[in-house]
Amino acid sequence: METTPLFSLAVVTGILTAGIRLASPYLFAAIGEMFSQRSGVLNLGVEGQMLMGAFTAFYVTLRTGNPWLGLLAAMLVGVLMGLAMAVVSITWRAVQGISGIGFYIVGMGLSELLFKALLGEVKVINTGFNAIHIPLLANLPVLGEIFFRQNIMTYMAFALVPLAWFVLYKTTLGLKIRAVGENPHAADTLGVNVAQIRYLTVTMGGVLSAIGGAALSIANLNVFQENMTAGMGFIAVALVYFGGWKPFGVLFGALLFSMVMALQIFLQVYRFPIPSEFLIMMPYILTIVVLVLTVGRVRSPSALTRPFVRE
Repeated sequence: METTPLFSLAVVTGILTAGIRLASPYLFAAIGEMFSQRSGVLNLGVEGQMLMGAFTAFYVTLRTGNPWLGLLAAMLVGVLMGLAMAVVSITWRAVQGISGIGFYIVGMGLSELLFKALLGEVKVINTGFNAIHIPLLANLPVLGEIFFRQNIMTYMAFALVPLAWFVLYKTTLGLKIRAVGENPHAADTLGVNVAQIRYLTVTMGGVLSAIGGAALSIANLNVFQENMTAGMGFIAVALVYFGGWKPFGVLFGALLFSMVMALQIFLQVYRFPIPSEFLIMMPYILTIVVLVLTVGRVRSPSALTRPFVRE
């Protein structure tokens, strides 16, 4: 019986390599959202922040030819959007779910408006972050191609996971973030500035979401088009729940989702006898199933979505 090309070593290696690369936007956005939620603030505007980060990074890179300037511009946009979300959710104490959806709509609409006004059509750049071959390691059979021939933003995304773990569990700042998310009134009596910590984490979340969008437009695809994130921001929020608000749990969820995404792309390329519509749905069906199985098994931060009013 002839073996289908789908299960050849070259194809499996390609799926794993693509899965690692595709995980980077989810990791940036989900780790940022994890910090925000650990302090008690739910940000459903991640998708809009990713879209604005993706457009800004792409446009600046297109005009300057320097992807680092594009990344910096995306980070600045992330700061502004994160601060705006913080003002609405923390200072004005708006309902976080509703305000987050509002920021998503703003980000989506503004990115589409800027795209039509400044670009007008889909463009491709060749000055984005290209793959970096790590000396010696890149030459390893199979593993070298999968892990050590990725772009710089993929390496940064994976390095962010242990860094986030260290900050959250081994620093005073991390202790304050967790305290504010669990019992803000108790933290306040101990001298922790609750509003300041929440402003910091929500702004950090905005920056990391924008970086996630930049990873998509100037590293993974080198292109920008309308609504190119296609729900990635909402998946990132779901990954925080799936990962139990822990960095390595988020990493596992991001890899699971990105590998399924890579698999469905390869199944379409090899014209596997499954309707393409179903293949496109696969990652999202997986997300729903995982959330159903996960919710109830993990405990969210006690003060999540609850505005803090100092008594």
